Order: sequence, then structure tokens, then C-alpha cells
Amino acid sequence: MCRNIKTLFNFEPPATEDEIHASALQFVRKLSGFNKPSQVNEAAFERAVAEVSAAARKLLTSLHTHAPARDREVEAERAKERSRLRFGS
Repeated sequence: MCRNIKTLFNFEPPATEDEIHASALQFVRKLSGFNKPSQVNEAAFERAVAEVSAAARKLLTSLHTHAPARDREVEAERAKERSRLRFGS
């Protein structure tokens, strides 16, 4: 899995459009192998990002859980701690 794609489900407040778009962009970059596509491929690349964003948004609004919503700050701190343990500081 691409390390830059973050979990977006079950957070309070819910994921923003910018977060969904950023996740879709990372996914399409990973699939295509392009960080920035050529002019010839730009339309297809942007269409893919829009379609993946729409699919992600649909998925996020369709999912249900009984678990309490996660706190973004707590999750960010846990990620920092995992990084410190993995790479040292």
C-alpha cells in the first residue's frame, strides 16, 4: 500500500474534499507511475483522479461502524511515535 495514502474513514470531523482528492491523487500517481503526467496524458490522469475521488467519497459515505470516531490529533501522534520507533529520532 502507498504510505502516503491515509485512512479517511471514521474520523471526527469527517474527511474533507481536499483529503479525499489528495488520497485519490496519490493512488493515481502510484498506479500510473507519473508524478506529473505529460500533456498528452494529462486529461486521462485528471479524469482518473476525479473518478477515484468520486468512488472514495461514495465508499466513505456508505460505510458504517459502531466504533467511536477516531481523533485526528491522537492518530497523528501515534503515527509520529511509530515513525520514531522505526527510524529513530
